[in-house]
Amino acid sequence: MESQTVVEALLLGMLEGLTEFIPVSSTGHILLAGHFLGFHSTGKAFEILIQLGAILAILSVYFRRLWKMLLELPYDRLTRHFVLGILIAFLPAAIIGALAHDFIKTVLFESPRLICIMLMIGGVILLLVDRMTPKPYYHDVERFPTRLYLQIGLFQCLSLIPGTSRSGSTIVGALLLGVDKRSAAEFSFFLAIPTMVGAFAFDLFKNRNVLSSADLPIITVGFVAAFVTALIVVRFLLDYVSRHGYALFGWWRLVVGIVGLTGLAIWG
Repeated sequence: MESQTVVEALLLGMLEGLTEFIPVSSTGHILLAGHFLGFHSTGKAFEILIQLGAILAILSVYFRRLWKMLLELPYDRLTRHFVLGILIAFLPAAIIGALAHDFIKTVLFESPRLICIMLMIGGVILLLVDRMTPKPYYHDVERFPTRLYLQIGLFQCLSLIPGTSRSGSTIVGALLLGVDKRSAAEFSFFLAIPTMVGAFAFDLFKNRNVLSSADLPIITVGFVAAFVTALIVVRFLLDYVSRHGYALFGWWRLVVGIVGLTGLAIWG
């Protein structure tokens, strides 16, 4: 294992943790960075497994709340309503993602230009929605109407196109549907748990035959980097968007998309 590979794994792991829960598309960033770095892993095994670091970060931040929900689930109506709402929101993307998995991985994931274009389109949309969102009517993620959970879940289906962003599509959808900025980000966190666990398990199963013990060192480096970085992001993101909104992330997407297209034009 070359030292350059370890450095690349560290950088990609940090990039995964930094971008997973903000609306800029972690998948798009990882694929673009891997393209320009010349970093390749068989079956995208590295990219799949380091997501577990980000998953564990969100679970650790919300552990007490999740444990409380688990204990209250059998007898508390509101808790059951919220858990059911998360499952309802999770199902549309899960079904479409499973049916279109091979096309997404072999076609869409192999198109850096598509990723850059989607980053830019999403950036413009995020800037417009952040400025023009309607007056919020929903402020408590546990009390959303059932139809709202489903509608946000349908928006999440857009994230199956790399460069769109899972958190970006759910946050934009929630804002357009009348959710306040903090609650939009918070629900995106909760929805990430079954979505990321499901995608991780499905991808791991599909790639079980290409994993090798030789990959373990760089996967470990990427996993730890993703966990630590995601932990920091999750702890500070809600307060940030409550005060400043999402404009920063819209500009971020535009810059990365433009730089990416420029890089592709120069280096291919």
